[in-house]
Amino acid sequence: MSPSLGLPDAYRAAGSASFVDFLAALHPERLPMPSSGQGHGATVAPHGTTIVALRTASGAVMAGDRRATMGNIIAQNDIEKVFAADEFSVIGIAGTAGLAVELVRLFQVELEHYEKIEGVSLSLEGKANRLATMLRGNLGLAMQGLAVVPLLAGYDEARDVGRIFSYDVTGGRYEEHDFYAVGSGSSFARGSLKKLYTRGASTDDAVRSALEALYDAADDDSATGGPDMARGIYPVVATVDAEGVRVLTDDELAPVVRAMVEARMTRPDGASGAGNGGAS
Repeated sequence: MSPSLGLPDAYRAAGSASFVDFLAALHPERLPMPSSGQGHGATVAPHGTTIVALRTASGAVMAGDRRATMGNIIAQNDIEKVFAADEFSVIGIAGTAGLAVELVRLFQVELEHYEKIEGVSLSLEGKANRLATMLRGNLGLAMQGLAVVPLLAGYDEARDVGRIFSYDVTGGRYEEHDFYAVGSGSSFARGSLKKLYTRGASTDDAVRSALEALYDAADDDSATGGPDMARGIYPVVATVDAEGVRVLTDDELAPVVRAMVEARMTRPDGASGAGNGGAS
């Protein structure tokens, strides 16, 4: 420690604009995903599922159900799995809930720190790459069953389009076209979106398609929760476009979810096409 400044050397060392690198040098034990950490297995920690993302004519939509499970137990009915990463990107989480939430918080700080140090926002491509690097730090825990699988969507200001990025537990990054889903109900959600998705859809139509896909996933996957009408618990839905990120309120979602559930009373398998109000 310098007697003149009273600060550890990490504060004065020249390096990258990465907050994660700075924290690793100063207090590595405070990182949520230490490379040498020991996992305790997948059954002792709550897990979150399912996240869907769709490209729209103006950007992207992301939605996640609210259930977290711990083995065969429902650990939480109102967990939030979709967050604004910064002004023009959203991140959804599946996998070990505690680690995933900490990853999101660290990612948010990382993007804010970069902007303050460099004076400009990180590009969407850069955000996707940085998230992949952070995920690699969790590989040791992922191999022990404590995996984190995020989904990133954002508005690319340079290209004027919405983009979606998926990941695997090793930090592999893949750009998805049109739509994607992660989590235990992802295969059912993607199957639903194959029927519902329309390229260049409006934001409103994409929101309805995302809600339908989560409902279909909940139909076949016990770890995915459907809307709880009695308690007023609805999926978390966020949109992102040139105006930025917006998380829809429960008041905005309630009539859309109610109409979807009422339509399922006469058509339990749901709508067969986006924007058709549930008609066959």
